[in-house]
Amino acid sequence: MALRFDVVTLFPEMFSAVTESGIGARALRNDLWRFAAWNPRDRTVDAYRRVDDRPFGGGPGMVMLAEPLAQAIEAAKAADDRPAKVVLMSPQGAPFTHARAAAMAEGDARHVLVCGRYEAIDERVLASLVDEEISLGDFVLSGGEIAAMAVIDACVRLLPGAMNDAESTARDSFADEASGGLLDCPHYTRPEQWRDMPVPDVLLSGHHANIARWRREQSLLATARKRPDLIGRARSLGLLSARDEQYLKQLEQ
Repeated sequence: MALRFDVVTLFPEMFSAVTESGIGARALRNDLWRFAAWNPRDRTVDAYRRVDDRPFGGGPGMVMLAEPLAQAIEAAKAADDRPAKVVLMSPQGAPFTHARAAAMAEGDARHVLVCGRYEAIDERVLASLVDEEISLGDFVLSGGEIAAMAVIDACVRLLPGAMNDAESTARDSFADEASGGLLDCPHYTRPEQWRDMPVPDVLLSGHHANIARWRREQSLLATARKRPDLIGRARSLGLLSARDEQYLKQLEQ
């Protein structure tokens, strides 16, 4: 069985971005993962296929109706014999991380991603059917679709066989396996000189040990400048060597 994502959305056509393009499409053709979309509008009973209404107590915006949304979630859960975790894409959720993506991509897991729209979804759906909330950050989108696509893409690219070079994901920023949870180093390709900017000499030297050390130092430098919190995390996990610490001390000085 393959990793499966069932998405509850009013706009299933948006997900062609991950099912018909790039790594996601290739992995889907190779049966590395599976996808299905479930539209709450298909569970409505009125002529207007209405999925929202005004909030009790007044206030701006509209609220997604509980019944069509709940039926779509329940249909998604019942579509496969394997248990599924229901995840609401929400700015109130826990921050999505590389580690969370890796955990979600393990084995033959199933995830039902719920994409809200309008001002909110009826809280009773959240209380009775949602297992977890995930956020991309402290900002609000028009709906959960873009966030759900980001989650799917982050998970699918970690699947064995999804990338042409398996080492690529191990060297990603935040990946503990090779990067130590740090940001990635800079990368260069042809030509050697571009707009008066040369490729660093060390990358042309053919000296693999020196290249590896330069890349590690550049990773440490980028992380110390842009995300110093990740330095502390790597240190607490024992992912920094004595040589790393020496280089970081030089940066501080």
